[in-house]
Amino acid sequence: MSDATPTLLKPSRKVGIVGYGAYVPRYRLPAREVARIWQGGQAALPIKEKSVPGLDEDVATMSIEAARNAMLRAGVTPDEIRAVWVGSESHPYAVKPTSTIVAEAIGAAPHVQGADLEFACKAGTEAMVAAIGLVGSSMARYAMAIGMDTAQGRPGDALEYTAAAGGAAFLIGPGEESLAVINSTYSYVTDTPDFWRREYQKYPEHGQRFTGEPAYFKHITEAAKAMMSASGTTAADYQWAVFHQPNSKFPQRVAGQLGFSKEQIAPGLLVPLIGNTYAGAAIIGLTAILDIAQPGDRILMVSFGSGAGSDAFDIHVTEKLAERRERAPKTQDYLARRTEIDYGTYVRYRGKLAMK
Repeated sequence: MSDATPTLLKPSRKVGIVGYGAYVPRYRLPAREVARIWQGGQAALPIKEKSVPGLDEDVATMSIEAARNAMLRAGVTPDEIRAVWVGSESHPYAVKPTSTIVAEAIGAAPHVQGADLEFACKAGTEAMVAAIGLVGSSMARYAMAIGMDTAQGRPGDALEYTAAAGGAAFLIGPGEESLAVINSTYSYVTDTPDFWRREYQKYPEHGQRFTGEPAYFKHITEAAKAMMSASGTTAADYQWAVFHQPNSKFPQRVAGQLGFSKEQIAPGLLVPLIGNTYAGAAIIGLTAILDIAQPGDRILMVSFGSGAGSDAFDIHVTEKLAERRERAPKTQDYLARRTEIDYGTYVRYRGKLAMK
């Protein structure tokens, strides 16, 4: 591995978030329901419940809702958007882009660049980095970056407790229009196969404890430390922090390792209530923070994607946030809108019962 000094990724002009939006399906499967079916109700529960998409919901429909919320906050017309990028590990089609469906539905087509991205749970932040580069180079004024998943979990597997649905969309644009300026990003990746799903394989496989160390903790801490070292910051310089949240324990542990308090990460720690939204896990946490942040606040966000890699972001909130966040539903509104379902309904909604 190279010992070169980390270099932050910075656009040639100021770039930031001009609009953001979250989406979480209303259906919730309590973790106790999974334990009731597979463990006789005796298992330790890693979360309270998880979000489940309805029969008429998939990554495309949920991305459309989040993108519309982002556009409402930005006050930007669809024809001004020059790219729509959707990051996910559960695109509805193996061959057919999700991005074109979303671009058409929000009115951005046909004069727009579209692409689907994959990098496990950091596909959403991968789309954000690409959008920052496109806008920062002045090739586009606005670019939409989305991270959304329905997520998968083999029946009875540990993932079934936490693999959830939802995500967020960010409209990236010029810094002077932004409700939050993105100062810089930094990415750290290695070939660490902690989690995978081969072609034609219905459910993903995971490397048990290997998924924690050297996968999750190594990549997040390296990305965060490189970002703070190059920026000349410490945890005390940030009002808020959000880390990828596959469960409740991992983000709290990594926050402590980096010097962040529970209070700094609490608003963005949504996994106990909605589960791990995979490509949307870190960025939906960011939307929850933006819903309460104040002008001048500084935010550190670090994603993680198995395979493996992390993207770190140093973000500064501007005075434009307070008014714009009231233009669309807040993340907590989606959390409060819930309908509890049982395991049988969940199996039906997710098509887990094979009929042939």
